[in-house]
Amino acid sequence: MILQYKCPNCGADMIYDSHSGMLSCQSCGTSMNIEQMPKSSTGSTTNGDSYREEGADADDINEEYGDFEEFETHTGSGTFYENEAVHYHCNNCGAELITNPDTTATTCSFCGSPMVLGDRLTGSMAPAKVLPFCISKEQAQAAFKKWCKKGRLTPRGFMNADRIKSITGMYVPFWLYDANGRGEIQATATKVRHYTRGDYRYTETRYYDIYRKVDLLFEKIPVDASEKMDDTLMDKLEPFPYDNLKEFNAPYLSGYIAEKYNYTDRQLFPRLQAKTESFVDSFIRNSISGYTSVTYNHSWIDIKQRNADYTLLPVWLVCYDYNQSEHIFAMNGQTGKVVGKPPISKQKVFLWFTGLTIAFFPIVFLILTTIMGGS
Repeated sequence: MILQYKCPNCGADMIYDSHSGMLSCQSCGTSMNIEQMPKSSTGSTTNGDSYREEGADADDINEEYGDFEEFETHTGSGTFYENEAVHYHCNNCGAELITNPDTTATTCSFCGSPMVLGDRLTGSMAPAKVLPFCISKEQAQAAFKKWCKKGRLTPRGFMNADRIKSITGMYVPFWLYDANGRGEIQATATKVRHYTRGDYRYTETRYYDIYRKVDLLFEKIPVDASEKMDDTLMDKLEPFPYDNLKEFNAPYLSGYIAEKYNYTDRQLFPRLQAKTESFVDSFIRNSISGYTSVTYNHSWIDIKQRNADYTLLPVWLVCYDYNQSEHIFAMNGQTGKVVGKPPISKQKVFLWFTGLTIAFFPIVFLILTTIMGGS
């Protein structure tokens, strides 16, 4: 089933406009409010509601879910029944398209018409939430060129930013987790004081028993669920402004590429644990200060998933052609943050180190002269 949105005035294709946040006709300028449109047959269904309502506090949550060890995990998703490539016919030109089984929205390679593959957005494959693009393709291209010029150690040709091979707006599948993190530590800390009396120098060491126990609530921790996306690259795109999250509706995908998730929230739970455990540990460590040393005798951290919403987040993928090789960069489709690894100019690196050496040589020479003169 292909969903294509036609303008009621002129019959042209309508796409999601990142500026107005509406479905827009590029031919006659007609706009439609997506939030006022009826939910399509691909609209989201939810196996579990979000556990926290606006303004709810920890007591409300505990009352609803019971003890930390007793609550049940909720998963929100909006079942894809095909695991192989499928043939589709464009409603505009009638061309036959063969799509990747992970694709949920694309454009016709013959006439360019936006296509939403509705049958791949049903059941458990229907997203619960979507964060629409607010940066247009033109804005993304301008922002990327500006970012390239900031590279102090990149080759001069790369800084010109005139080698963009392609720039693609893609909705990447993520799981947004709500979780509980508990941690407990027992440690021994010391405070060391040095002082002098008469001809003697004394060292005084005092020992302290340290105990910390924390219970933290995490909301909307993102973990990308696509096997095609580089996990490190996607992590660096954070944070996303979740205040702009919308209930999923298929028209938001019109004009963009979209993929379905490859991993369930249960399969990605270890990555959630890794993210949140480090934060719990950091939170505890930052609560212990003013000591000369701290030695852990016992530490315990446990993470429990409360809720997971299948969510599509906006990402601009930039393919940059430089020096006969392709470099892939990603841009947050809401904030414009660019991440990726640009090429490095060996000549600039050499000049940079040479400049540092020249700048610090007088200081080093002065120190050496003082030391040798004293001896």
